[in-house]
Amino acid sequence: MKLCELVCEEAIVPELESRDRNGVIRELVRVLADSGAIPAGTTDGVIKSIIARERTRGTTGFGKGVAAPHAKVSGLKRVVAAIGRSTTGIDFAALDGGPVFGVFLILSPEDEPEQHLQAMELVFRHLQQERFRRFLQQSDTVEKIVDLLKEVDDAAPGD
Repeated sequence: MKLCELVCEEAIVPELESRDRNGVIRELVRVLADSGAIPAGTTDGVIKSIIARERTRGTTGFGKGVAAPHAKVSGLKRVVAAIGRSTTGIDFAALDGGPVFGVFLILSPEDEPEQHLQAMELVFRHLQQERFRRFLQQSDTVEKIVDLLKEVDDAAPGD
């Protein structure tokens, strides 16, 4: 699995409008729906599911300026992701208490737990790398973010 296969290019938001966690989740789920990556009728349920997960199972803002909210969605055919970037930072109740500048929102088919784990591992592996986080934070256009994803995919050993 590669990042470029996971992330919908039409669901990359180089400057998030939302300034809070729930708003960012809404914004990214809606761009996935607008891009056709998820059925439009599922948007509200997906948003509620992710926000409830953040409240009950702990934040997906794992520190170092990044967060990876995620959910398993009934009826989804494959794992899809959206990326949002904020220059001002978002309070995501991150584990380190710091603001979040990069958000990967991941949605997986409910009946494909292995796909979900693979996608999460892939995203977390890259978000743990300081260089990747820094370049993501500096990438202020969709094209620059896509170039970053391609670069890390090309450098990855035979995923």
